[in-house]
Amino acid sequence: MLIKFDGALVRVLEVQHITPGNLRAHVRGKMRDIKNNRLVDHKFRADDMVDRAILDERQMQYLYREGDMFVFMDNESYEQTHLSLEALGEGAQYLLPEAVISVELYEGAPVGIHLPATVDLKITDTAPGIKGATASAQVKPATCETGLVVTVPSFVNPGDVIRINTETGEYMSRV
Repeated sequence: MLIKFDGALVRVLEVQHITPGNLRAHVRGKMRDIKNNRLVDHKFRADDMVDRAILDERQMQYLYREGDMFVFMDNESYEQTHLSLEALGEGAQYLLPEAVISVELYEGAPVGIHLPATVDLKITDTAPGIKGATASAQVKPATCETGLVVTVPSFVNPGDVIRINTETGEYMSRV
């Protein structure tokens, strides 16, 4: 969620509701400033008001990576938009060329992306499984084509395509 805080646009990363013994409850929020990428930690009381930022979403196609910048093309106007690695965060590890992604815009400027719930990635490197080790569930790390490292079961081999949950980053199934 994006909110306006102290005149800046910030993305809420983490929220904790705290109720100390005799004192009044409050909400502690950890946020990241969109423009200068700094972390902000603030304690909100019950009477504090925040404004939620209104975002527009447009379908854009991811084209390629150029250093720390990711290039997207608008599907309607064919204009190219650049997003930085900091704006994408961990979502950059789930992007494949030619994938259609919802890009979040605030006052016409891109501020982030909205990923689908799952993504299918090809395994490029993993350790071989141990044959006959069926006493307990064997897991091993695997590197995907985007550089993402995921823990997978021992029967997954290089070249297999797996489905990954983009919210948790966990292996779901083999495709």
